[in-house]
Amino acid sequence: MSDRDEITALVHRYAELLDSGQLSDVVALFSRATWRSARPGGSVVTLTAEEVRTTYDRVILYSDGTPRTHHLITNLTIDLVDGAGAATASCYFTVLQGIDPGKPLEAILTGRYSDRFHKDDQGWYFVDRVFHADLIGDQSRHFRSH
Repeated sequence: MSDRDEITALVHRYAELLDSGQLSDVVALFSRATWRSARPGGSVVTLTAEEVRTTYDRVILYSDGTPRTHHLITNLTIDLVDGAGAATASCYFTVLQGIDPGKPLEAILTGRYSDRFHKDDQGWYFVDRVFHADLIGDQSRHFRSH
């Protein structure tokens, strides 16, 4: 598998783990990374490992063990740094949620990820993710209040 394919799989793995309710595994993807949130107005807040864990602990899991979401990853662009075992990537995401059978799905969040990766003997891993929330819908059935 090419480096580009491995990075693509890693980005998609995040969505797969989150949508299947494997929140501890989501947090583990960022065990060697900074996780930052871009705020309206351009400021960027860096979360500690504990704050990242707390963020995902707030995700509501339903009786099937999932958050009843599908994260769609699109417009993925990967730039490899030749010979350095490093790469950057950016993509869009759309989060769809369907709680009530027979009712329309809702787009509850759209935005962008800006990622940096490194590669070691075990493969590619996240070293930084900046989360940009662009359009925010009703997330009351996705996240518990603080």
